[in-house]
Amino acid sequence: MSPFGALREQLLDAATAFAGEPDTLAGILSGLVDDVDRALSEELEIFPVCHHSPASALAMVRRLREKQPKVVYLELCEDLRPLLDELRNCRLPVALQAFATDVDGFPPNWEPLSVVAPITEASAEYQAISYALETPGVELVLVDRSSDHVFQWLPREPAEAKQGGEEDAGLHGDAVGVEIGDLRPRFAELEEHLLHHGKVRHWSEWWDQYVEQPLSGADYESYRQVMVLIGSLFRRLRPEGDQRTDRDEDRERHMWTRMREHLAATGADPAECLYVCGAFHAASRVEQFGLASDAPFEISPRTATHWLYGLIPSSHSAIEAQFGLASGSVSIAAATWDKALQRGGVKPYQLAGQKAGKKTSRKPPKPVVPAAPEPVTDRLSGFLGKPPVLDGLDEAELLGWSVDIVRLARRNGYQSSTADAIAVFETAILLANLRNRGRPTPYDFQDAAVTCIEKDTVPGRRDVRRLCEILLGGDRIGQVGYHAMPPLAKDVFDRLEPLGLDLSKRTVQRALMDLKADPDLVPCSDLLWILRHLLPDDAVRPIMGARRLGERAIQESWDLTIGKHQRSIIELGYEGVTVEQVLEQRLRRSVYEPTATAAVALAAVEDSILYLRSRRFTDELGARAVELLAAERSVDDAPEVLRRIRRLLAHYRATEPELPAWCGAFVTAGFAHYCTLLPTAFVDEATGVRQVSAMLGFLFSMESLALALGCERAQLEIAVRQSHPEQPAKVALLWAAQYLLGTLPLAELRERCDELLANPLVVPAFPQYMSGFAQAMEPAPALASFVVELMSKAFGRLPDSVLLPWLPGLITTLREQAGELVPVLVREAGRTFPGALSALDQWTPPWSAKAATSGAVVPAPAGPVTDLLAGHPAATDAVAALLGCDGGWQQAPDSPSTGEAGALLARHPETADAVSELLVHA
Repeated sequence: MSPFGALREQLLDAATAFAGEPDTLAGILSGLVDDVDRALSEELEIFPVCHHSPASALAMVRRLREKQPKVVYLELCEDLRPLLDELRNCRLPVALQAFATDVDGFPPNWEPLSVVAPITEASAEYQAISYALETPGVELVLVDRSSDHVFQWLPREPAEAKQGGEEDAGLHGDAVGVEIGDLRPRFAELEEHLLHHGKVRHWSEWWDQYVEQPLSGADYESYRQVMVLIGSLFRRLRPEGDQRTDRDEDRERHMWTRMREHLAATGADPAECLYVCGAFHAASRVEQFGLASDAPFEISPRTATHWLYGLIPSSHSAIEAQFGLASGSVSIAAATWDKALQRGGVKPYQLAGQKAGKKTSRKPPKPVVPAAPEPVTDRLSGFLGKPPVLDGLDEAELLGWSVDIVRLARRNGYQSSTADAIAVFETAILLANLRNRGRPTPYDFQDAAVTCIEKDTVPGRRDVRRLCEILLGGDRIGQVGYHAMPPLAKDVFDRLEPLGLDLSKRTVQRALMDLKADPDLVPCSDLLWILRHLLPDDAVRPIMGARRLGERAIQESWDLTIGKHQRSIIELGYEGVTVEQVLEQRLRRSVYEPTATAAVALAAVEDSILYLRSRRFTDELGARAVELLAAERSVDDAPEVLRRIRRLLAHYRATEPELPAWCGAFVTAGFAHYCTLLPTAFVDEATGVRQVSAMLGFLFSMESLALALGCERAQLEIAVRQSHPEQPAKVALLWAAQYLLGTLPLAELRERCDELLANPLVVPAFPQYMSGFAQAMEPAPALASFVVELMSKAFGRLPDSVLLPWLPGLITTLREQAGELVPVLVREAGRTFPGALSALDQWTPPWSAKAATSGAVVPAPAGPVTDLLAGHPAATDAVAALLGCDGGWQQAPDSPSTGEAGALLARHPETADAVSELLVHA
């Protein structure tokens, strides 16, 4: 006869009385009793838990001290077992992490893979771990599926690949969380029903009122039966076809298979073992359930993915965000745990040497002879039929909360007073009575504080609800100890030790370094710049000093929050042994990705010069940049390529006797590459003016070096001749290129632009031409004066009726297409125009000075130089044609100039004759 027969009959009668068709309801209710009976009748004792539940932790402590099992089976990924010993060096909460960057057997878009299992002090799992690790002769066995199987059993759809993680999961990032003993109904309508009738706002508050408080003082058998009942209820009400149910059942098959294998291998007595799992899994109905089952289950082998393991800091808010708990619920659970320990006199288990923990006795517990198992009796009927015991009002506690929240609110800018403390006190009692509670809970107190203190606006960063969370325990943040860190993190802390700062603190610390006075700090500076490149922006932030090619600061100032970003440093340890190795791997990976470009490779080259100083590795990245440039079929990154290669060439010319081989190869490859693509880029509408300007800038600024390395100038000339753009801005760029090649004299260019201004049909598009000429200053900086001249002519010749509507378009076009070159135009205009307003009336533009002074030509002085130029006019005519100078030769005067100099030469002709003879013979 089942001990729960009477309860089953009672529930069936209730189903008949309250349901019109009682079959479904009767099946559910009787199934709940069957699940409880099955779990409690199992030979291996099952301990059902809820994650981060103080009631579960209290029951665990009591049961461990009473039973003292020799083997503890724990629902946790089996490959995380080596990490548990390192918990001694940490301050809770922390999270066990399995991490993989290079996957083999999973979709590539899942990278990186991360699994975390947070551990808090107020959890039954931590109490079981502490007991097993601190008690001699006790074995701790993790039986849940491995981290590799966590992802093997996930759906392959990209949308569900990272199921279980939230973007705002704080310290856990987007890792998949292992929910040990998570109890929450997956049936949305049931949860809504429970919250509505329980008069609570969220699930955490319902659980605290209807489960935590009643079970905190219950005996062990009542605790077990109620937890299994709740797990069975949520399991049976889960929607059909839920993929999560299939994975949970596979986990249960895996755990029972592992436990049977361990018992068979070790010969342990099941009576001395304890199986700790979530209440949901305690009510399992899989065929592999129980030690007596012989149903097989094949565990698939792990993939070839290489997993790395470590501990990362966690926090209450990170746990709440990742597992969908209400804000502040984990902090309230921790406060409830501390209060329960003080009230009940329970001594928890704790790992020896743990940071910020109370020292526990290392004496082994007294041996206890296991008593014969007592028969299972029905505790559910009495527990469910008994009305809840209403705790009496603890006035001292509530009054202390009310006074402290008012004081904390005043510190944060609220205009609160003693009257608000009284109002909070009375309102909390009123809310508790309305919700059928004899004693206000922390949630009642929060609602009362928000009602009485918070007004229309929040004066500071924190609202009243957040202040209540701080008051009740705050967002406790864990820390991984030095000895539990990977080698890379230890190396970082060791190398930064000369700074004299406590890097474990989470506050911002200022590091001041005089590198000239104290050269021992130079390695610290190098390390900080590498960390700046690898860590989040606010982890290592330079205040003074810069690290650029050709620049090294002699004094630096840094704001460091390394303690706050401990997780990021620890995860760097999964990638290498030193930060230099991690940086080298990341740079190499970036240039060999399928989406890598020549600009990305040049940026990697620059970073390797600044941070790694490895000539071999830099040359490897440079050779990769040459390959990427030759393989590119677009010129979208041409401006970035031009800017970076100019900077690198200037660096090598200033620091080394000759350029590296890859630089020469890059210049020649780029010259041929851009010459080939230039005609297409001129006519392609998708290619911008700035890209074409950068191409021309590369070709003309690198022309001399490319020709010296074996390139032909004919390539560039042919490319320009084959270009036939239609857009006005690109037409202007083509004219500038022809001017640089010498095929378009400046006079002809000026004449073409004058024709544009004189044509009313072209004037509306003239801003586009101006934009092209402004962009042309990239390959031809000497055109800056011509662009100023052209713009001045436009302002001087166009009538107001044309100029005023045309001016906004000009400003907009220049700002969008040539914003970085406008300052160059402004500086050139400042040199061209007079500096004072009074001088403007007498000022003559340089481009019109020739016409103004054409009537007063200064005669050329006679002498050997004049005779030489007149005797060989071909060279002078060619230069004049290139510069666009009009006019002919002047007639040299017959006699030397008169005056004192002439009289002196007439009196002493010997010196002048000797100089003349010397110049003639030279």
